[in-house]
Formats: sequence, structure tokens, C-alpha cells
Amino acid sequence: MPNSDKITPDERQSTGLPDFARIRQMKRGSYDREQAYEILDSGLVAHCGFIHEDRPMVIPMAYARCGDRLYVHGASTTRIIRANAAGVPASVTVTLVDGLVVARSAFHHSMNYRCAVVHGTARLVDDPEEQIRALAAITDHLLPGRWDECREMLTKEHKGTGVLALEIEHISTKIRTGGPVDDTEDLGTDIWAGVVPVTTALGQPFTAADVPETTPVPPSVPAARRKFA
Repeated sequence: MPNSDKITPDERQSTGLPDFARIRQMKRGSYDREQAYEILDSGLVAHCGFIHEDRPMVIPMAYARCGDRLYVHGASTTRIIRANAAGVPASVTVTLVDGLVVARSAFHHSMNYRCAVVHGTARLVDDPEEQIRALAAITDHLLPGRWDECREMLTKEHKGTGVLALEIEHISTKIRTGGPVDDTEDLGTDIWAGVVPVTTALGQPFTAADVPETTPVPPSVPAARRKFA
């Protein structure tokens, strides 16, 4: 794609942001924090980037946003949890794909999407009360109200679960909407072009075989279906 929308080094410097957090192409970029939080609050999976043994690693993780902080969790023995206890630079990306953009030439094919990129410092949550708040937030992000529907966590479950808190120091978005942008000479030809929508939705729940027949589907399930419709 053409790069005419790149910003100059002087323009990047004027943002006051460190180089790693600056948007290189502003045509679809923004530093609107409210817009970025909207994307984070609508996503299901965060891809978390960090350095381990001098190599880049990216891990998909469940997450939740609490104000200007993100919580992610995994097994306490995983590299991203174990290696980042002291607090290290990290990055998180959440992307929502809204459609495939089909152009008349393969070169101009694209996607409609909304993406939020977070830069910050990740630390291990070692305070038991904060860990519980974080796990409740992550659970309720996916299934609103589910934490209160569950039994209390066991001690061994707390020990086996690691939580990282990522302070959102810098955040940006990239968003593409609309149809294909074809070359003028291709317009009006008999090659189909348009947008194929991509939708994310939660389906009808399947009850586990050992759940008594009289047990209703809890409110958190329809709440999640509404949230991610």
C-alpha cells in the first residue's frame, strides 16, 4: 500500500512519546484513550509481548481492564508470569476484525479492523486481595457476573494462578473502515469487489453432562452473549 500517510521524524518528536509508542502512519491511527479503551473492553483475547532470554515472545491471554491498568492471567509456572515478577516493559495488542475488504486487485485487498496497542510495565500481582480483584475482573470481563456465581477459589488454585498487572503508560489505536480502494482504471470492470463482514458472537450454551437437569443457565451466560453480540 502507498506510504504517503507516514509522519515525519519531526512530527513524531512533537508528540512527546517515546519512539516505540509513536504511530508511524497516522491515516488510521489515533492516541484517543477513550476509543482505545472501548476496543479493549470489547475484546476476548489479548496478545501479550515480552522478552524472554533475549528472544521476543507473544502469548494470547485472557485479560480485563480496570481503569488505566490491564490484568492478564495464566498458570504461575508459565514464562510470562514467572519471568516478569520484578516488573518489565511489555506490550499488549487487542484486535477486532470487522470485515474482509475484497478489491479488484490482490494488492488492494485489506481488512476492516479495530486495534488497540498498549505499552507499559508489567509486574506480578503478589497481594492476595489484588489477585482476587484481578481474577474477578478477568472472569467478569468474559462472562459478566460469573465470579459471584462460582464457588470460592481453593488455596491450591490461588497458588497455581499467576496474575500480571500492566500499567497503561502509552496506548494507541489503528482502525480501518469502508470499502476497497481500487485503482481508477479498475473501476467498473466485471471483477467483484466489496466487503465480507466478519462477526463475533457467542452461540447457544451446551450444558455439561453431569449438571442436574433442573439447573438453569446462569445470568452470566446471556449477559456475555449480549456483550459480545
